[in-house]
Amino acid sequence: MSMPTETPERPSRAEAEDAVRTLIRWACDDPTREGLLDTPGRVVRAYEELFRGYQVDPVALLERTFDEVDGYDEIVLLKNIRLESYCEHHMVPIIGHCHVAYLPARRVVGISKLARVVEAYGKRLQIQEKLTAQIANTIDRVLQPRGVAVIIESAHQCMTTRGVHQTGVTMVTSRMLGAFRDNFDTRRELLSLIQAPS
Repeated sequence: MSMPTETPERPSRAEAEDAVRTLIRWACDDPTREGLLDTPGRVVRAYEELFRGYQVDPVALLERTFDEVDGYDEIVLLKNIRLESYCEHHMVPIIGHCHVAYLPARRVVGISKLARVVEAYGKRLQIQEKLTAQIANTIDRVLQPRGVAVIIESAHQCMTTRGVHQTGVTMVTSRMLGAFRDNFDTRRELLSLIQAPS
């Protein structure tokens, strides 16, 4: 059995700003020049926003559900959720959108909560494959539906602005659980709903 990894102690704001000054010097600029004086503080504030997903519990977002659905048990699909995440290898943006679907068993959740789960995992250092699985697995574990599907389509700035410099390339990942994995007709219905004009 593997031991849980401990989260390292969070550096102070002053230490984080000093790290930005070091990177500015490493990039061959002067952190004391007028245009860069306030940059360390701005970068740290930006990081608080860009990586706010670490401060959110995705499970707690899904715990308030609704039972009064008059027996509704068909696909619930939230299409084109804007996704902004960050490559854990280069710390540059992953920009795209996410489709989240589930087949309710007994209860449904407010649709904004699905978007918030995407954001909670997205606003972290990620690889797209893990991000896709985390969203689907959490919805499956908390809502216990008959099926969950998550599809992410995104562009990775680590590929478009550096390295191979391939623009216009989209990466697609999917995680299908329950009926979406086991039932071809259910999966086909989902994909047709996703492809239908909004």
